[in-house]
Amino acid sequence: MKIYTKKGDKGTTALFGGSRVDKDDVRVNCYGTLDEVNSTIGLLRAKLGPDHEWQPNLHKIQKDMMDMMSHLARPSDCKKENPNPKPEDGAAFCEQWIDELEAGMTTKSDYFLLPGGNEISALCHVVRTQMRRGERLLVTLMKADHVDDYIAAYINRLSDLFFIMARAEMDKAGVAEEKWQLFLYKRKKSVE
Repeated sequence: MKIYTKKGDKGTTALFGGSRVDKDDVRVNCYGTLDEVNSTIGLLRAKLGPDHEWQPNLHKIQKDMMDMMSHLARPSDCKKENPNPKPEDGAAFCEQWIDELEAGMTTKSDYFLLPGGNEISALCHVVRTQMRRGERLLVTLMKADHVDDYIAAYINRLSDLFFIMARAEMDKAGVAEEKWQLFLYKRKKSVE
């Protein structure tokens, strides 16, 4: 079978179950953006090297992203069942890893930061911002069709995770964070 089918030459693509939509459909935009995120996670993994301690968790996230994209490609009115797993433990998985990363850091997370620091930290911020864009498109999709709650929770938690990963990398490398300003809730506490 050839990689090219020519079926999309007029600007449409097939969803799970076979129905066709325009390539700029919100559903395609959403899972396409998450595909970009997954590719950037792949770049991050390549930069980390095969023996880095984050590799197993990032591998799990990439597989979970593929599963979630396949479920997002299935409209709720599709009769065909999607056999791919539903990573319903995703948000809890992220929370556990966030807690582990924060426990190993020497500084607290009280500030908005300027993205950067070193290459790995900067890549984590790229993933975080791409994930937020995917999340915004997911919210638009949720207004048009049903999306399982676990997907929205997992995507939301992943952006938090990659923020903490960026910080953990800088902490481990001994690179000072460039702080912008205190988180709003911290500013309110200091005024009180």
